[in-house]
Amino acid sequence: MSSTDFTWLIGGPQGSGVESGANIFSRVCAEMGYQIFGKREFYSNIKGEHSYFTVRIADKKIHSNVNDVNLMASFDAETIFRHYDEVVSGGGIIYDSDLEETKTDAVHTLDAPFKERLHKELESKNKPFTIAGVLEIAKEKGVLLYPVSFKSILLTLSEETENPRLKGLIRMYNVIGVSLSLGIVKMPPDSLQKTIDNIFSKKPEIAKINQQTATYSYNYAAAKFENFAHTLPGTEKEPGTLLVQGFQGTALGKMVCGCRFQPYYPITPASDESVYLESNEILEITGDRPGSTAVIQTEDEICAIGMTIGGALTGTRSATCTSGPGFALMTEMLGWAGMNEVPVVITAYQRSGPSTGLPTRHGQDDLLFTVFAGHGDFPKIVYASGEIEESFYDTGNCFNYADVFQVPVIHMMDKFHASSVITCKRFDPEKITIDRGLLLDKVEDGYRRFEFTEDGISPRSRLGMDNGIFWNTGDESDETGHITEDPIMRVKMMDKRMSRLELILERIPTEEQVVSYGIEEYTIISWGSTIGPVKDAIDMLKKEGISIGLLQLKLMHPFPAEHVSSLLKDAKTIIDVEANHSGQLGKLFKQNTGRSVDYSILKYSGRAMTSTEVYDTLKKIVENKAEKREVLMHGA
Repeated sequence: MSSTDFTWLIGGPQGSGVESGANIFSRVCAEMGYQIFGKREFYSNIKGEHSYFTVRIADKKIHSNVNDVNLMASFDAETIFRHYDEVVSGGGIIYDSDLEETKTDAVHTLDAPFKERLHKELESKNKPFTIAGVLEIAKEKGVLLYPVSFKSILLTLSEETENPRLKGLIRMYNVIGVSLSLGIVKMPPDSLQKTIDNIFSKKPEIAKINQQTATYSYNYAAAKFENFAHTLPGTEKEPGTLLVQGFQGTALGKMVCGCRFQPYYPITPASDESVYLESNEILEITGDRPGSTAVIQTEDEICAIGMTIGGALTGTRSATCTSGPGFALMTEMLGWAGMNEVPVVITAYQRSGPSTGLPTRHGQDDLLFTVFAGHGDFPKIVYASGEIEESFYDTGNCFNYADVFQVPVIHMMDKFHASSVITCKRFDPEKITIDRGLLLDKVEDGYRRFEFTEDGISPRSRLGMDNGIFWNTGDESDETGHITEDPIMRVKMMDKRMSRLELILERIPTEEQVVSYGIEEYTIISWGSTIGPVKDAIDMLKKEGISIGLLQLKLMHPFPAEHVSSLLKDAKTIIDVEANHSGQLGKLFKQNTGRSVDYSILKYSGRAMTSTEVYDTLKKIVENKAEKREVLMHGA
């Protein structure tokens, strides 16, 4: 029995329903038992620019996308111009036949550099600068073409259902593209109808129109296009499987671990998490996790971190959510939280910088910034999740770390996480424990908030408790919180706070600091969302008899230097894989272990890595054909 590994791409203008179409396709395939890894790419505008969604479907666990596309559904000209060359021989392109004579100059959203490259390609193959020209190139490569007049489908459907509104509903193009795709791959139609019914369950009239359109388009493709090599008949569904979007991992983790206050200021790609929390903020009161999450949109990021600190001072588990530019505004108050030993969690969804950079694109650009954020010395934790599934459990850990060690915790996520859709095992809330550390329920007379203790951690009063009076200031203070400039007290207080860093390394279990997937002669060090493509690339190489090790760094600060050095003592060649220009993990690794990486595989185009390009580059390294610094470039 042959295995399934199939990639589908849908594209269109921003705001035309690309994400909704991909959601339907992904849910249908997940319902039929397939494993899903989907990724959305879009421009930083509200409407009009190019948006596309790539969905990989397999009958085994997958962690990333690949370069090649097997079937593309396009309902505009730009998608064809930008992605025709990604469709492999034996694959197919579904396109609107009314667009065949569209010229490149007629697509105003094609930027000049891309248009210049496209014209050179068409010129070299003596093809016209039109949709027909690029489709000829694809056909000569062995790609099957599926021309469909989307307008005619709506017109016919409008007449058959006696619904004149349908003929003008171009927003139905996404459902047409999805349904044509599912008809071509012979996906059982019942799952399509069921999925649409579930998505539009609260809007029966809209559900009916979508189902009529889906049925007609599916039947049209199934009857007319019978020569496609790939089929998706379904497979045995693994019990307890969840289809989840990346930001939902941390949001659900916050709900379960008792986060009950999240102020935020909107910023891509972090906003989705707060919006999701806000739409689900009323929680059922059960067991030891009572209450609901108050989500407040503030006037700016400075206010957001200030309110988060204020919430934490009351004893409420409090967090905020931001991206690089927003985090930059928070750094002064981050130091205030460090000085006053306030446990807050900042979920940092990285994107491409510097400055505004590429607001809706991927990057792991902020590692060194977060590690060294804030003026002066104060303890904090920087913690990085690799995959969406682990981000749920990591969120619970981050809140425990904040409470137990009384420090700010920056939980590192990124745009790749936020915009990915995956199937994974259903999250288990019972695996998330809640440890509030030395948070007091009752305070005796004579309380000193910053009392010197054997391990440097002082019992913590909540604001307003009897006998629990304390002072907070941005200046240095004594044990009660009163300002002091006494040199001996200053040294004692600094030593007290900074001793947390050693304590953190001692008390956080090593398996939560670093995850080893095996150490080999060639071993990769990596972090964050890059882990998924690396895992898949290693599996690809393993099938060829090539063994590559992998060490996933999660606790980025304080850096577990001794443990990492011990794990890597037998690795002869260390390969750093990450999504930034300067190889920030490689620098952090050298700074803490004294050992340099041998190769860097980097990507900073704003597009996420695929396992294909990681595999190709690792193979070059093993065959001694690689540069010391390899830069990956796949992605439109």
